[in-house]
Amino acid sequence: MINHLFQALRRASLGRDDAPFLYDNRTGDTLTYGAFFENAAKMSGVLHDLGLTPGDRVAVQAPKTIAMLELYVGTIMVGGVFLPLNPAYTPAEVSYFLGDAKPLVFVCDPDDEATLTAIAKETEVAHLLTLGADETGTLTNARNVAPPALPVARSPDDLAAILYTSGTTGRSKGAMLSHGALTSNSDTLRKLWRFTENDVLIHALPIFHTHGLFVATNITLMAGGAAIFMPSFDANAIMDALPKATALMGVPTFYTRLLDQPDLAEQSRNMRLFVSGSAPLLTETHERWQRVTGHAILERYGMTETNMTTSNPYDGDRRAGTVGFPLPEVDVKVCDPETGATLKQGEIGVLEVRGPNVFSGYWNLPEKTAEELREDGFFITGDLARINADGYFQIVGRSKDLIISGGLNIYPKEIESAIDDLPGVLESAVIGVPHPDFGEGVVAVVVAEPDTQISPETIASNLGDMARFKQPKHIVIVDALPRNSMGKVQKNILRDTYANVLS
Repeated sequence: MINHLFQALRRASLGRDDAPFLYDNRTGDTLTYGAFFENAAKMSGVLHDLGLTPGDRVAVQAPKTIAMLELYVGTIMVGGVFLPLNPAYTPAEVSYFLGDAKPLVFVCDPDDEATLTAIAKETEVAHLLTLGADETGTLTNARNVAPPALPVARSPDDLAAILYTSGTTGRSKGAMLSHGALTSNSDTLRKLWRFTENDVLIHALPIFHTHGLFVATNITLMAGGAAIFMPSFDANAIMDALPKATALMGVPTFYTRLLDQPDLAEQSRNMRLFVSGSAPLLTETHERWQRVTGHAILERYGMTETNMTTSNPYDGDRRAGTVGFPLPEVDVKVCDPETGATLKQGEIGVLEVRGPNVFSGYWNLPEKTAEELREDGFFITGDLARINADGYFQIVGRSKDLIISGGLNIYPKEIESAIDDLPGVLESAVIGVPHPDFGEGVVAVVVAEPDTQISPETIASNLGDMARFKQPKHIVIVDALPRNSMGKVQKNILRDTYANVLS
């Protein structure tokens, strides 16, 4: 019987069971493909013995471990739906997810077991298991004695995973990702980015998120390559790993912190590819990285609902400030937010995406699905974008971040770019807050370069070439911008913090 996603994950390693898959950076151990898939089959056996049937959900809020990856593949094998949750979620948030998704099995950190047992009971979770950062817990105890299970049949349309959106503008929504969507997207990226069995990826991303789980992990499995598996980002550990690796996938913060390492140029000589995503990469970071290492970072664009959508080219110009071109078989267009009409090149509008990578809809939210997923298959991303003269896509912000001041549209990215280019500025975030006359006014939150003094007055005086209605009415200097676990600036927190500065 064919299990669509599992077959794609296993194909490249068939007949190569002795080949290394994961180098555990925590213990120094090496896990072969044969051992990994044997453990995944045992995880599948554990779930089968607990009564899991195809379509049942397996929720996980646990530290990043190899066993969690084995559980992911084991869940796919038995026909379950994998539901990873950010370890930073509070018990109240976990209660919402469990109550909404109704998983049969919930796996948590042993340190949280006492608190989450009551929540699991309240939300009618049948089985609670534990998995700690040291790979121990009731889950691995059960795996060690479980008989392996064979994969069950799953078609491209069957669900493989549910990922909840970050919920920055209300309740999180569960994006349903099919076997076909995950298989298609990972295999496309494998080909586009030239991954083979000879590659060694530095895996320092979390695995509750698309980037670390469905890009980094799936591509490595589909290529039959290896990964240096790290519990989290550690600049020193990555520096040590660079000479033994060929590729790194990271968020912009990875690259800014690695640029502070004095031996970066020498250590990265063996590398062939650096990929960045999950948050915008500053042009300054892109250019500085290329000067120091000789490598141009490949920036791509995606989101929970669409997996990856665009990518800068492997061969050719990797343009700073852009996310490249649509992936093969993926249709991308920029549309008027009111009418849905396709806009001309250079005009800013809402990005819409259609293709085999797009999600199946929102879990238990048919009305919301109908609002954002058009009948012709295009998904309304909510991201504001434009296409430049050479066909490269540029993301200029979120539609919810659009500032309307005195009836005029203001795009934060334009102002942020101008501020970021000023001497002494590390980065900035521009938001709209309530204004008594104009409805909304522009506020700029700025982080200075280390050991640099810069004043709001200096910044304001350098924005004189910008239309007056775009110029910030208030500028504040801060030590750091609030970010989520994937490095995205949390503008909702900034809007709350500075809601009354113009009142």
